[in-house]
Amino acid sequence: MLEQVLRHLNNWFLVDTHEGTFTVENGSIALPFLQTNQYFRICGSMFNDGLHQYPAADLTDETFIGTVWVLAVPKAVVVLAEDIAAWEEKNGEAVLSPYTSESFGGYSYTKASGGNADTSAGTGWQGAFKGRLNDWRKLKGVEP
Repeated sequence: MLEQVLRHLNNWFLVDTHEGTFTVENGSIALPFLQTNQYFRICGSMFNDGLHQYPAADLTDETFIGTVWVLAVPKAVVVLAEDIAAWEEKNGEAVLSPYTSESFGGYSYTKASGGNADTSAGTGWQGAFKGRLNDWRKLKGVEP
C-alpha cells in the first residue's frame, strides 16, 4: 500500500539517486549507500521495479542497468499507508459495489458522493484520507 500512496502523492521523499549496473543475487541486492530499514525504489529492472525496504530478501535474481532511488519516507506517511490498508480491508468490498443505495429488512443506506468525499467510503481511500494525504502531496509535473 505504501507504494500506491507515494505514487498517489507524487512524492517519493527522494534523497538521492544511483545509476549503474546492479546485481540481485540469492534474492538480495547489496546497496552500501542505504541503511537498514530504509526504503528505496528500483527503476529499470526487468523483474524488481518498485518500492522495497533494505535489506530486501525477496527480489528476483538478475543483473540490470537502472537507477536506485534512495528515499527518506517519514514515519507518519508509513503509518498513514498502514491506516489506509486497514481501511481498505474493512471497506474495500463496499467501495467496489456498483450500488449507491440499498435497502432491505427496514434498513437502508446511501453512499455519499460529490461534496462529501472526505468521509465517504464510496470514493475510495483517496477520498476517505484526502485531508491527511494533502499534507504530503506534490504537484504533478514536479520532479520526484
